[in-house]
Amino acid sequence: MGERAPQHVQNIVIRDYCKKNKLSYLLSSTEYAMKNSHLMLEQVLEELKSIDGIVAYSLFQLPEDKKLRKKIYKRIINLKKEMHFSVEGLKISKQKDINKIEDIWMVRQSLANCIKTIK
Repeated sequence: MGERAPQHVQNIVIRDYCKKNKLSYLLSSTEYAMKNSHLMLEQVLEELKSIDGIVAYSLFQLPEDKKLRKKIYKRIINLKKEMHFSVEGLKISKQKDINKIEDIWMVRQSLANCIKTIK
């Protein structure tokens, strides 16, 4: 969504989040820097059965397409796993968590349509 944090900064934030929340940090997966690329996320989701969950840097690293996000949520919930978002301090482990995440997405996406003031 037009934001970028260097990979080493993302790793620091994720490691700190894991430490504070007593989560095991196994290894980092780096997504390709191409628009709408979620290849690495898909790979991690394929391995979800053998791990406890996923910790992402931000919820805005999820696909912008709502249908794709919903597929990810469904996988997480169906496998009884968790997906954490370090920057926002949020996680998905049940349906009500998804509703909150989607509310945040709707606000973020609507910001582009807001009237801006000129200084």
